[in-house]
Amino acid sequence: MYVMQHPRLLAAAAAVGLIALLGWAFAPRPVAVEVARVDIGPFETTIDEDARTRLRDRYVVCAPVAGRLLRLTLREGDAVTQGAVVARLLPLASPLQDERSLLELQARLGAAQAGLERALAQVGLAQIARDTAAQALQRSEPLASQGYLAASRLDDDRLALQSAHKALDAATQSAQAARSEVDAARAAMQTTHTGGAGQSGRGVVLRSPVAGRVLKIHQSSEAMLAGGAPIVDIGDVTELEVVAELLSSDALQAQPGSSVRIDRWGGPTVLQGRVRRVDSAAFTKVSALGVEEQRVNVSIDITSPREKWAALGDGYRVGVRVVTLRQAKVLRVPVSAVFPSPLSAAASQVVASTGADTQPGATERQDAAVFVLAQGRVQLRQIRLVARNTSHAWVEQGLREGEQVVVYPAATVAEGVRVVARDVTR
Repeated sequence: MYVMQHPRLLAAAAAVGLIALLGWAFAPRPVAVEVARVDIGPFETTIDEDARTRLRDRYVVCAPVAGRLLRLTLREGDAVTQGAVVARLLPLASPLQDERSLLELQARLGAAQAGLERALAQVGLAQIARDTAAQALQRSEPLASQGYLAASRLDDDRLALQSAHKALDAATQSAQAARSEVDAARAAMQTTHTGGAGQSGRGVVLRSPVAGRVLKIHQSSEAMLAGGAPIVDIGDVTELEVVAELLSSDALQAQPGSSVRIDRWGGPTVLQGRVRRVDSAAFTKVSALGVEEQRVNVSIDITSPREKWAALGDGYRVGVRVVTLRQAKVLRVPVSAVFPSPLSAAASQVVASTGADTQPGATERQDAAVFVLAQGRVQLRQIRLVARNTSHAWVEQGLREGEQVVVYPAATVAEGVRVVARDVTR
């Protein structure tokens, strides 16, 4: 009898053990999570964007006339003082240098000299006529006063004197015009004989308008330039500013006077700056993804001492963080612990299905949720946020300082789940 019951006892024990093993295998285990503490500390929101440095004033030295540029001795980066010679330009030589043109110029000079002599002779004749008319009037006036000469004869003598004065003035003007023609002919002959100003050694000296550094050399070798062609760019590198192309929606928050942190410029420290101007006009720019964006140029002054950013130059790439909101002490929670509230999402669906109008400003309220650790289990907590940045969220209500929240919650984390926590803030 005992032998027959022994196998039954063994089978029953095996069944009980199997059931216990299955129960242990399928029993819910604590989920390993990482938690962080809710604390009080500083909070700020920023607009992060790539930017570039730019000179406030840039001067371009151009060729005032067409001519031959002599080879420059300056190099990019060289320091120049105000009034220093940066380039020399020899005006173009006269193209009229063949024998026929020379003979024509000589003939022109001879004709001009002959015209001058003729004009001087006319001046002499006009002076003689004026003197004769003056003497005749001097003789006529006493006779007319004594009644020996008719009044009409006296009037004729006076008119003759006036006419002689006018003729002398006309002859004098003709002589001046003849002298100008002689000077022009001699200048043309001088240019032809000397081969132009380029071969005579005379030229135009171009000087630096300000003290600064050579930023760019457009033409360093000797070459023929047209009038107005750029030669050298000069600027004062100590007067740098930063220009950021912000989205038009972000530019509305970057008010003049806003604090700016300048980083990713290659130096060991973060530079401080301040928004000086926000342009009134935007421009269209295509992003790397092919999307058209409206951008606005925002000019930023560097307020850090010059010694800290002396290595910066024109057109350097930097990163800027324009501070739009700053508080010294707020209740903060890691932004990695915050996710959209299921209740607010359901309410939004109800509103959308019923077509009800939301209250003014309702879209600005930031309802969210977090998982709070309490006695080894997680609780779903509804919270209200004021703002958030890349690392923290500003909590208005729903949490207390010192509470632990789950960061980066997995899909297995839900209300009431037992967890094994590891504090990442320690």
